[in-house]
Amino acid sequence: MATTTLEPRAASYRRSWVIDWLTTVDHKKIGILYITNSFLFFFAAGILALVIRSELAVPGLQFVDQNTYNQAFTMHGTIMLFLFIIPALSGFANYIVPLQLGAPDMAFPRINALSFWLLPIGGLLIFSGYLFGGAAAEGWTGYAPLTQQGGVGTDLWIIGLTLVGTASILGAVNFIATIFKMRAPGMTLFRMPIFVWTVLVTAVLILLATPVLAAGLIALFIDRNYGGSFFDPSVGGNPILWQHIFWFFGHPEVYIVILPAMGVVSEILPVFSRKPLFGYRAFVFATIAIGLLSFSVWAHHMFTTGAVFLPFFSFMTALIAIPTGIKMFNWLATLWRGKLMLTTPMLFALGFLSMFLIGGISGVMLASPPIDFHLQDTYFVVAHLHYVFFGGSVFGVFAATYYWFPKMTGRKLNEPLGKVHFWIHFIGFNLAFFPMHQLGLSGMPRRVSDYSADTGWMILNFASTIGAFMIAISIIPFLINVVATFINGEPAGDDPWEGNTLEWATTSPPPPYNFDTLPPIHSERPLFFLTHGHGHAAERPSDLEESAEDDVERREGPV
Repeated sequence: MATTTLEPRAASYRRSWVIDWLTTVDHKKIGILYITNSFLFFFAAGILALVIRSELAVPGLQFVDQNTYNQAFTMHGTIMLFLFIIPALSGFANYIVPLQLGAPDMAFPRINALSFWLLPIGGLLIFSGYLFGGAAAEGWTGYAPLTQQGGVGTDLWIIGLTLVGTASILGAVNFIATIFKMRAPGMTLFRMPIFVWTVLVTAVLILLATPVLAAGLIALFIDRNYGGSFFDPSVGGNPILWQHIFWFFGHPEVYIVILPAMGVVSEILPVFSRKPLFGYRAFVFATIAIGLLSFSVWAHHMFTTGAVFLPFFSFMTALIAIPTGIKMFNWLATLWRGKLMLTTPMLFALGFLSMFLIGGISGVMLASPPIDFHLQDTYFVVAHLHYVFFGGSVFGVFAATYYWFPKMTGRKLNEPLGKVHFWIHFIGFNLAFFPMHQLGLSGMPRRVSDYSADTGWMILNFASTIGAFMIAISIIPFLINVVATFINGEPAGDDPWEGNTLEWATTSPPPPYNFDTLPPIHSERPLFFLTHGHGHAAERPSDLEESAEDDVERREGPV
């Protein structure tokens, strides 16, 4: 009997593609979903930032009333921190960490998918306050007793943020299990790439700090809706307790958002200086030290409350700068006498170094109680925060995008367009945020929608607004670059940057389960030794390791 083969219609192919992405448990697709979702929220946060800066460009209320302004800066801070920076870096970690470990996938693929899908749900809940009388307007830190006064938008902010925190906790468990249990043969802890180390320490910080915030959010929800008395002083609550809870989470959170970006930079600098990372083990121990010390400095945000022991927290805040300084010297020593290649990923990595250095210096200044008393709640703190979060983490996100885009898509982003993006972004960033240091020194308080014309703050505010719009303009060549590359980009090949780590040992993009074969792993740079003739079919691994160590000693550090 004759049979007829029916060709499926185009619509069914389209439906299958959509369902495949919506139901995927492949770590690579989930990583791309993380990154795409994060950039969508980034654009929303950028629009809110332009509203804020437009309002502050000149004295007087220009476009929005005070309550709308408060909603804008609350949502801007919440989105940038919880819905862009952390998820974007988590997306790159989802995609890259299994590849760098030589693993076929994450340890718990379905939990990985769940942790992603909680993010857009939580983000939409946070945003949906605009549909119910207004979004949360108490600031992204949610200080009590201000949170007692909000409407439904504040409840949605609490619920949405709790879901986002739950997603982070699930992701952290997955990363820890993957790193400890899914490494390829030969991949010991001290052969893991630095990016994997930073993700591991970040995951531990999330696992320890985020449940504290979740508990605080639940208590806040009970206060607002069920007659609780945790933070409401009118019924015997203590609003300072919320500050302790939030900042016990919030200061590890600073390193949750900066450590993976440090890992990205530590992958890029050696590749484009054609040298190994100087002081690999010192860098690892500095990363661990930062993680440990981050739980001992939360109260430096509370110096002016009179409720903390100033000498201890001032000392610990200054102390945490030491392992951070070690990293900075490691990066500079890696660059020293290297064969520098100023590609777009390298430019964003160098931008990270310079901007994070400025943010770190201002942070050490704020560790001094007398200085902090003068500058607390001024625009100096806003400048410090943005040089750390934006100059650090966001520059790191863009560095990762340009560096790993060829691995994810098989195509290279256009270099001239990338450099246009970088320079407009870099100049706009400094024009937007550097003047805020002087505004803070002059006494301009943060979280205000207006200021008097006789304060002398208008010129610096206007310059800051121009810088904010330059940052927005810089995103245009980035978007053009991404779209044009998808349509007709230059094929990248498997290893366009001549990288050092295992993600470059497979195809671009990688196949299901990532690898057909793995090269031998005898150092933290297995692909370097393979491509330079030290890693091929070695009969005596001990000789190979000895040769690799000699090579590292010969190449590492300033001469």
